[in-house]
Amino acid sequence: MKRKLMALAMAAAMVIGLTACGSGSAPASSTASTDTESTSDSASASTDTAADTSASGELIKVGIINNDPNESGYRTANDKDLKAMFTAENGYEASFAYSLKNDEQITAAQKFIQDGVDYLLLSAADTAGWDSVLKDAQDAGIRVILFDRTIDADASLYEASIVSDMAKEGQTAVDWLKGQNLSEYKIIHLQGVMGSAAQQGRTGALDDAAANDGFNLVTQQTAEWNAEKAQQIVQSVIDSGEKFNVIYAENDDMAKGAVAALDKANISHGVGKDVIVM
Repeated sequence: MKRKLMALAMAAAMVIGLTACGSGSAPASSTASTDTESTSDSASASTDTAADTSASGELIKVGIINNDPNESGYRTANDKDLKAMFTAENGYEASFAYSLKNDEQITAAQKFIQDGVDYLLLSAADTAGWDSVLKDAQDAGIRVILFDRTIDADASLYEASIVSDMAKEGQTAVDWLKGQNLSEYKIIHLQGVMGSAAQQGRTGALDDAAANDGFNLVTQQTAEWNAEKAQQIVQSVIDSGEKFNVIYAENDDMAKGAVAALDKANISHGVGKDVIVM
């Protein structure tokens, strides 16, 4: 089992490393520990099998719970690399479940536990609510590895955590923005799915800057990682006549939606132009 855990952790680290390099977001600080520790509202958890279950006798059985692959370019690449890594040829029988909703992810986790997987890999939609299902996994002898997203759960409930430092991402973004030395900061803040580790970390530093450094949040709304919703939010601000010079988007797809709204309104964007988009 220890050999299996090492193989899983190494495989997951390779997958996260590959996909993080393909992301257009701010640099992330990743840590690994093996001792303790286009999207829509109606996106539902779905499962598909990545290997022939008839050959499962010699394979490591893995249940992988991820956010919707359409959430962003990063997530699409992440899902692609997971599927390339966890194949029968590499010694795995892998099943996948996708959702941007925590309750649907938890339901998928319960199903994987009932199916008797050896490992559960989790990129949680929300930081809260995982204690009970992870205790069930532990009681069943299933080892849990977190990837990309942290959760608010006791470290004894999972074997490894290969995740991004979301708070550092937010602080890095805000520090860069301060370095632009704008005469004023009037910001449209496009948040991701509320309660997720990415949203909390990337929001935190900006909230601190708004409270202490004179940043003015013209609006602060969730676009739930979605380009179309982000475009609608920015368009609404443009239509209102409210002045802004920064758009702070918590993922790349929302930034693309914001840019679409700016282009439609013939508003220039980029460093030294009408609006900085980050």
